[in-house]
Amino acid sequence: MESIVIYGGSFDPIHNGHLRIARAASMILNADVVFVPSKTPRWKTPEATPKQRLEMLQLALKRDGSPAFSIDLFEMKGKADTNYTIDLVRHMALTHKNTKLYLLIGADQVNSFPNWKDPEKICQLATPLYVSRPDVEIDDKVLQSFNMMRLPYEGSGPVSSTKVRNLQDVDVPLAVRDYIESNGIYYMSKLRSLVSERRLLHSVSVANLAFAIAAKNKVEDYRKAYIAGLLHDCGKEMDEETTMKIMKDRFPEYVSYPKWTYHQFVGAFLAETIFGIKDSAILDAICFHATGRAHMAPLSKIIYASDKIEPTRGFDSRRLMNACYRNYYVGFMAVLKANKEYLFSRGYTVDNESTKQCFDLYLGEDE
Repeated sequence: MESIVIYGGSFDPIHNGHLRIARAASMILNADVVFVPSKTPRWKTPEATPKQRLEMLQLALKRDGSPAFSIDLFEMKGKADTNYTIDLVRHMALTHKNTKLYLLIGADQVNSFPNWKDPEKICQLATPLYVSRPDVEIDDKVLQSFNMMRLPYEGSGPVSSTKVRNLQDVDVPLAVRDYIESNGIYYMSKLRSLVSERRLLHSVSVANLAFAIAAKNKVEDYRKAYIAGLLHDCGKEMDEETTMKIMKDRFPEYVSYPKWTYHQFVGAFLAETIFGIKDSAILDAICFHATGRAHMAPLSKIIYASDKIEPTRGFDSRRLMNACYRNYYVGFMAVLKANKEYLFSRGYTVDNESTKQCFDLYLGEDE
């Protein structure tokens, strides 16, 4: 008998955790997986439109899916204001006769399953299937009462749609990330409220370059490079009064620095307070992307270099980009040297202690 796993959800947006679970279910149960995006979820209000969520799902399955994956538009095309799981399961039972049906639900939905509409009837048509999560304590009585089945898989990762929407994680298919960028949804909408379109274009370019450098160098947690790159200039266009208040309140030790450096500190503040970024490596990379500093972490070196050589800068930086692709540290050193030579050729001098320490440590030269 053939088997099908029904995988419903808002997919706001679809992420790699969803895909990893679907692959595991397909392999372990020898089953096809049917994704069923909901039009109007009962327990949440999606940020993206139904059309956008469907398009991202289609892109994800086209680029990173499996021949065993497909999409059913039963709920998207339905006219009902409220979608009930029992209606979906009945639809699947009618359209896939003589097929073993599994209903994949989240671990956080298990305990509330008795409150769903017609839970007993659902179980007559499909076997509830769940993936355990370390942060969710499941009621064994519910599992026994409804004969729920645990999928023996724990590799979905910590990613969630909420974290993706807030830019706290970008563990999504690249096609989905590109879609978020080009359509200005989720975190892009928030970032657009902080910077101009010109600055946004630069930030996106830095983010994609930094991500590519980190990925090619197999840097641990390489996706953080995209987050830091996208937010590195989010404080660039903050008004002077607010900027000075943030500097005095949060970064008093750097108030004596020249004003052109302030945006990097403000950017780190905004990344933490507006986007909820708590990762110290990301915040540090933003905090010193313009000046540099002594003893920079790998992510900080990558963001510093990417900011200086991203393609929209208007000069031929291919040699420096290729150097970073081959070895991010060697590339960073080349970018740092080129930046120092450029500054000094224009008559600039080192006007802050962080840049001085950076040049002295990595280039071994005094001003």
